[in-house]
Amino acid sequence: MGEHSADGARNEREARAFMKALLADVHALELMIERGMFDTGPRRIGAEQEMFLVDKDMMPAPVAVEVLEEVEDSRIVSELARFNLEANVHPRLLKGDALSSMEAEIAALVTVADGYAHRHEAQVLLTGILPTLRRADLGLDNMTPSPRYRALNDTLRSMRGGDFQILIKGIDELNVHHDNVMFEACNTSFQVHFQVSPHEFAKLYNVAQLVTGPVLAAAVNSPLLFGARLWNETRVALFSSSIDDRSKNRHRSIRPRVTFGDAWVQESVLEIFREQIARFRVILSTPDIEDPMEALSRGEAPDLGALRLHNGTVYRWNRACYGKTNGVAHLRIENRVLPAGPTIVDEVANAAFFFGLMSGVLEEIGNPRDRIDFDDAKGNFYAAARLGLKAQFTWVDGETVTAGELIRERLLPLAREGLEHVGIDRADIDRYLGIIEARVRSSRTGSQWMLDSFASLSKDFEASGDMVERRILGAMLENQRAGMPVHEWPTCAHGTIRDREDEWRRGLQRVGQFMTTDLFTVRPTDLVDLAASVMDWEHVKHIPVEDDNGHLLGLVTHRSLLRLIARGKANQDPVIVEEIMIRDPETISPDTPTLVAMEKMRENGYGCLPVVDDGKLVGVITQSDLIRVSSRLLEKFLKGA
Repeated sequence: MGEHSADGARNEREARAFMKALLADVHALELMIERGMFDTGPRRIGAEQEMFLVDKDMMPAPVAVEVLEEVEDSRIVSELARFNLEANVHPRLLKGDALSSMEAEIAALVTVADGYAHRHEAQVLLTGILPTLRRADLGLDNMTPSPRYRALNDTLRSMRGGDFQILIKGIDELNVHHDNVMFEACNTSFQVHFQVSPHEFAKLYNVAQLVTGPVLAAAVNSPLLFGARLWNETRVALFSSSIDDRSKNRHRSIRPRVTFGDAWVQESVLEIFREQIARFRVILSTPDIEDPMEALSRGEAPDLGALRLHNGTVYRWNRACYGKTNGVAHLRIENRVLPAGPTIVDEVANAAFFFGLMSGVLEEIGNPRDRIDFDDAKGNFYAAARLGLKAQFTWVDGETVTAGELIRERLLPLAREGLEHVGIDRADIDRYLGIIEARVRSSRTGSQWMLDSFASLSKDFEASGDMVERRILGAMLENQRAGMPVHEWPTCAHGTIRDREDEWRRGLQRVGQFMTTDLFTVRPTDLVDLAASVMDWEHVKHIPVEDDNGHLLGLVTHRSLLRLIARGKANQDPVIVEEIMIRDPETISPDTPTLVAMEKMRENGYGCLPVVDDGKLVGVITQSDLIRVSSRLLEKFLKGA
C-alpha cells in the first residue's frame, strides 16, 4: 500500500505545506512532459503478487512480521494485515519470454515466502478473498505495525464520522459494520503494470478502461466472504466500502476514493492527477519532500514524492503512476482489478490477456472515447464484477454481447495480434491465451469453481459452513501446488478431501465454526402468537428476541409458551413477547471453545445459547446442533470399537 514513511497530517500547517508541495509536483510534471523528459523506449511490464498466510486449518496466520524479519529478499514486503504479504516482480521488456519469465519469478518468490512461512507453522495461499476470515481477525491487533497504516485508519474513520458499512447483495446478502479499515485486508490482488509514454497515455489509458471489464469477467476469483455468496469478484464491492471516507450523513455527489472513474481521458495524464487533487483531501503526508524545481534545474527527473503519496491514497482500478528507473522518469498504468490466484499460471494468463489487448485494441478500435460511452464501459466493469462470464456487455457502437462471446470471438484474436506485434514468443502466446480460451469455453473461472464446490459440499448434512470453506481452501492449495489452471480443477465433493476425520475434529473447536446463523427472530413488542407460529412452522424450540439494531434482548422458548398455556392466558387478551421472554439470557461469543459451551448447557440445563459478537446477535447453538455434530464422532467411535 505504498511508502511506510508517510504519516497523517498532524496539523493544518503541515497539511498546507504538503498541499503546496503537491501543487509544485503537478507543475513539475507538466514541465517534464513539455520538455520530453520521459522514457519513450521499449515498453516494460511489471506485477505485484499479494498473498495470504494461512495455518494448517486454512485460517489466517498473522505471522507476516516474523516472516519478513527473516526473509532476505527485498522484493517481498508487508501489506496492511499481519496475514498478508506482497512480492514485487522486476520490470521487464514486453517481448520474447517476458510472460514465462514473469511466471517463473513469481513462482520463485512465492516459494521463498512459503518456505519462511513454514518456519512459523503457516503457508502461502493465493486467492482474491480468504473465505475463512472472520470479523475477529480484522481488529487493529492484526494490522501491520506501521505509522502509515495507523494514520490511514485514523484519518479515514475521522472523515467518515463513524463505522464503515459493508452492504453487498449477491446470492446471499452481507450487511455489517466495522470500526476500522481492516476489511481492506480481506482482499489480495495480482496487479499488473504497463508502461506508456506521455503522448500515448490518454489513448492507452482509455483502452485499459475499456478492456478491464471483459478481462475481469474471465478472471473472477472472489465469490465468498464471511460465509456469504456475493459477487463473482466481491473484492470490487468490498474495497469500495472498506476505504470509503465519505461521511455517512452527506454522500451527496461526493466521489468515493475507490473508483473506476467518471469520464474518458481527453489529452493527458495531468487530467487524472489534477482531478484527484481537486476532489480528494490529503489524508497522508510526509515532511521529507524534495523541491522538484531544484531537480529540474539540474536536468534531473524529480521524485515527485508528494504526488506519488497522494496518488497512493486514491484507489483507481486503473491507476496512473509516475516512477523513475535508473534516474529516468516513466509513466505506467497499474491495473489493480485482477484477483490473486487461482494459480500463478492463471494469473499470468490474465496478465497476457490484458497486455495483449493493450497492444492490439488501438489498431482495431481506435480511441475508445470515439466508439463507446464511458458509462457503458463503467457498467461493463461492474457487470463483470457481479456476474463474471454471465455478464452482458454494451460494446463499441452500441452492440450488446455476452462476456463469453465477446472474449472468444473478438478479444482473444485481438490479444493474440497484440502479443505477436510486440514479439512475445509464440509458444507463450499459445499457452497463456489458450488457458483463457479454455476457461471461457468451460465457464470455469475461479469463482465458478468455488461456487460449484460450495454447493456440492453444502449438500453434506454433516458439513458446517466453516468446514465447507476450509475444504474448499484445502483443495485450492493442493491444486495451486500442482500448478493446474483452474478450468482443469475437479469440483470438491463429499469425501474427496484427505484426512477428513481430522478435519472434522478441527472444524468443531469453536462455536463459531458450526453455530446456526440463519435465524428467525422476533421483537419484544411482537405478539406471542407470532413467535409460537414461527416455532411451529420452522420446527425450532427457541427464538431470540432482538431490537431493531440487532441487539439481543431475550429468548422465547417452547417451555415459556407451555407455561403461558398452563396459566390459562393463551386464549385471553393478546400477549406480547416481552411478557414471557427470558430477559438477558446467558450468551457466548463465536470464539468460545465448544467444550466450554457444552459444559454451560449441561450444567445449567440450557437448550440454547445465543452467540453474540460486538454486542450483536450473530447465531445460536442448540442441543440439536450438538447432537448433529457429536453423532458423527460417536458413529466413528462405535464403528472403530
